[in-house]
Amino acid sequence: MLHRHARAACAAVAAAGALLVAGLSGSASAGVRPAAPTVPGAAQTLRTADAPPALLHAMRRDLGLSLPQARLRLANEAEAGATAGRLRAALGRHFAGAWVRGAESGTLTVATTDARDVAAIRARGARAVVVRHSLASLDAAKARLDRAADRRGTTDTPVWYVDVRMNTLVVQAARPAAAARLLAAAGVDRALVRTSKFAERPRPLYDLRGGDAYYIDGSTRCSIGFPVTRGSQQGFASAGHCGRAGSTTTGSNRVAQGTFQASVFPGNDMSWVATNGNWTATPYVNGSSAQVTGSTQATVGASVCRSGSTTGWHCGTVQQLNASVTYQEGTVSGVTRTSVCAEPGDSGGSFISGSQAQGVTSGGTGDCTSGGTTYFQPVNPILQTYGLTLKTTASGPSDPGNPGDPGGGTWSAGTVYQAGDTVTYGGAAYRCLQGHQAQPGWEPPNVPALWQRA
Repeated sequence: MLHRHARAACAAVAAAGALLVAGLSGSASAGVRPAAPTVPGAAQTLRTADAPPALLHAMRRDLGLSLPQARLRLANEAEAGATAGRLRAALGRHFAGAWVRGAESGTLTVATTDARDVAAIRARGARAVVVRHSLASLDAAKARLDRAADRRGTTDTPVWYVDVRMNTLVVQAARPAAAARLLAAAGVDRALVRTSKFAERPRPLYDLRGGDAYYIDGSTRCSIGFPVTRGSQQGFASAGHCGRAGSTTTGSNRVAQGTFQASVFPGNDMSWVATNGNWTATPYVNGSSAQVTGSTQATVGASVCRSGSTTGWHCGTVQQLNASVTYQEGTVSGVTRTSVCAEPGDSGGSFISGSQAQGVTSGGTGDCTSGGTTYFQPVNPILQTYGLTLKTTASGPSDPGNPGDPGGGTWSAGTVYQAGDTVTYGGAAYRCLQGHQAQPGWEPPNVPALWQRA
């Protein structure tokens, strides 16, 4: 895990009306009516034009981009996520994953197990590939590995994840025999699996703005993930390995700050701290003027940046979602694997894509001199588990002021929705396209990047 403080602010970039997604501007499939001109596109909804200088500088340094390329990449990734969400809903059980590629994330690829879906995928402007295994079948196999890991030691098989680009379940092991034992215990079909040699040992990196340092019980240092509220109580989300329920915290200035209310590690790597009245939650990430505007999950291949109290801002890409990693303390599942570097003390800090909060730094391998792999605990499960509201530019002094649909629909601000969830609003049914926490202004009819009429 990576403990210390981070100032991450990856805000979004180019104006939606000015930037077209390369390779994603194809005509809509038959029977789908184009959105009205007044309805905001994905890049506008996710505020990609608001990326702060610190984020753009880190993208230029770590991803080798020019400033215009960095801005275009963020806009393209926002549009790609919305398109992938629509295709996932349309393809159903045949859907096998989606990812972006190219310096500017200009190409979206969507995989399917049914060749008859190719025309519909291309009609949305995406590249289509036909593969053998659906994402649902690979996820189910990974879930069996997760359950088996709960019953046995997995230090010799420290990492496993679904690689949608290779259409396989990857198991990384120090020795082939260790991978074989785990697969046998889980009852996973070897045809779904690719094993690889992995000698490094991921470890935690210990050490009310996202990325700020804080200290636990006067000693260990971690980084704030994201400021949150729970009713009128203010606080922040961070990594579970940073502290246990009841542990006290002080801020980067060593002033009394708060108390851990809940913490899970291993299994997951999540926690939240309630702060005293001297601390105010803000929608900012340390190190820039970046403001968090939401928590929409980024696509595989998308750029993602991290702010930590040890190493500051660093960027990379999302490699896999829903990975599992074994630390010395045990296995953590449901984390996101990235190419971003981190070091001890960065733990708990902010991961952000554009202006969208992604998660809190968990652990990894390597460092920011030679490079490395870092895992983060997604923020939406933390918000959902503890009933927290992410502090965003739309947030009031406590929770969102708009409780839901005045007409009695089921959509509600503050609720965490996953892709495929359905709600009603204004007398109509909608299906969620991308995981996010709902907030005022993101009512289903207003954000076609996040919701589709069911």
